[in-house]
Amino acid sequence: MAKIALGDAREATQPDVIRALVAEFICTFLFVFAGVGAAMTTGKLVGDSLVGLFIVAVAHALVVAVMISAGLNTSGGHLNPAVTIGLAVGGYITIFRSVLYIIDQLLASSLACILLKYLTGGMETPPHTLAVGMGPLQGVIWEIILTFSLLFTVYATIVDPKKGSIDGLGPTLTGFVVGANILAGGPFSGGSMNPARSFGPALVSGVWTDHWVYWVGPIIGGGLAGFLFENFFISKTHVPLPVEDEIF
Repeated sequence: MAKIALGDAREATQPDVIRALVAEFICTFLFVFAGVGAAMTTGKLVGDSLVGLFIVAVAHALVVAVMISAGLNTSGGHLNPAVTIGLAVGGYITIFRSVLYIIDQLLASSLACILLKYLTGGMETPPHTLAVGMGPLQGVIWEIILTFSLLFTVYATIVDPKKGSIDGLGPTLTGFVVGANILAGGPFSGGSMNPARSFGPALVSGVWTDHWVYWVGPIIGGGLAGFLFENFFISKTHVPLPVEDEIF
């Protein structure tokens, strides 16, 4: 079984953690700015909903791949509380540091959306909402499956030391699965897979309808993928986190 490291408050003052938080903030801000900005652009310029969905999916695929690559060596390039939780379940980041990351991601997303609203002359930052006829349970299941797919890809292409011939392609492949999942789930649950990506637009627009779906689904999906991959597919070769308090 993977060890879940608790960590402690001393981590908040460590130079490497501070650098990681700065990098995570910048990468998450740029990701949300481009992703939400693309959604706002399609709403303003594109009349065809299929073309708009494709543009949003491609924009997210590209910016996710680039921002993961940009942050990988400093913060890990999580961009997403579900990714952070999924890696915490596998023992790759402490619980305390995970909390710092999630707060960081939410602040970055909020700032990106506030700035987008200002720069576009007050346009609404489109929040994630369920499609007409979709119930909350259906939305949660959609988000569980989509986020499971995302975290399974992260583990298989970035975390797993046995990635072999795809070594170095992890961020690009992760971007691909994000784009594919938006194409699949966008018309139904919104294809969020990311509580921070959903939080910023909801905060700025003031639309919180079914917002809990975009926390429950991704957290379950990400945590489940991290648990399964770490315990059934990865050889236990990674160095345990240097913390004093652990739970099993």
